Amino acid sequence: MTIPSATAPAPAPVDASPNPWLRRILLANVMLEVGIVVTGGLVRLTGSGLGCPTWPECVPGSFTPVAHQAQGIHKVIEFGNRTLTSVVGIAAVAVILAVWKLAPGRRALLRLSTLPLLGVVAQAVLGGITVLTGLNPATVAAHFLLSMVIVAISTLLLVRAGEGDAAPTPVARREVGLLARVTVALGAVVLALGTVVTGSGPHSGDAEHPTRFGFDPRSVSWLHADAVMLFTGLVVAMVVAVRLVDAPGRTRRAWTWVLVVTLAQGVVGYVQYFTGLPEAVVALHMLGASLLVVTLTRGLLSLRTR
Repeated sequence: MTIPSATAPAPAPVDASPNPWLRRILLANVMLEVGIVVTGGLVRLTGSGLGCPTWPECVPGSFTPVAHQAQGIHKVIEFGNRTLTSVVGIAAVAVILAVWKLAPGRRALLRLSTLPLLGVVAQAVLGGITVLTGLNPATVAAHFLLSMVIVAISTLLLVRAGEGDAAPTPVARREVGLLARVTVALGAVVLALGTVVTGSGPHSGDAEHPTRFGFDPRSVSWLHADAVMLFTGLVVAMVVAVRLVDAPGRTRRAWTWVLVVTLAQGVVGYVQYFTGLPEAVVALHMLGASLLVVTLTRGLLSLRTR
């Protein structure tokens, strides 16, 4: 039997960085998930939600718009958004294949990679229900909030691809982690209240027969604004906390970005309120909501390492 020498060199460390192509594919998936939120918002802002009045067909007997449809340009806008859903679905399939081929042996990551595709399927079904219920504001709100969940999962997948699979280790005190979770929870409340505001305002998604929640738009807008103010305070507290506990640089940067996006969203929100909700500003606000989900997810995940 040969006894290893005590002076034998230690094994070289394994490179835990993700395959560059894997990272690109996962990043593209996040971008597409954010992009379809914006295009879905454009469908609503242009009153094209019923441009294809049935589902899964656009009109009875045809999966594509037909020349004699009464919906005019709205049929093109709505069908275009449905087509983009297929593109997002293809990207979700590409995510699974990329993780399988480029990150072999990472079973947890492979299981996680299936969630965006499941989310896209759920979105397609919920989108159909939304159309068949005549753009009921509750289903429209659920459609948007499910998109935010998919954006968060896609961001989680991107971050996890660059980590190991060991149990997570906190990089800051327990109180900081608790504050972060409260902040994220309040962020979810802010997003939900935002859908109530939108569902009480002028952009119902149907140009001819708008369907609304029935709440006073001014009252729900200020309730939303109050929640945003509290949320902003918690984000500021997180930015201060991660510096006081000397958290890693990546953690401090992550929460700084959360603050930047939050402040930008606040500015856009007040601009759209005081300018009568112009479509372009509302679309920008929806983009900001998606970016807030991305930065919040990264901020929460930056508080631990694997």
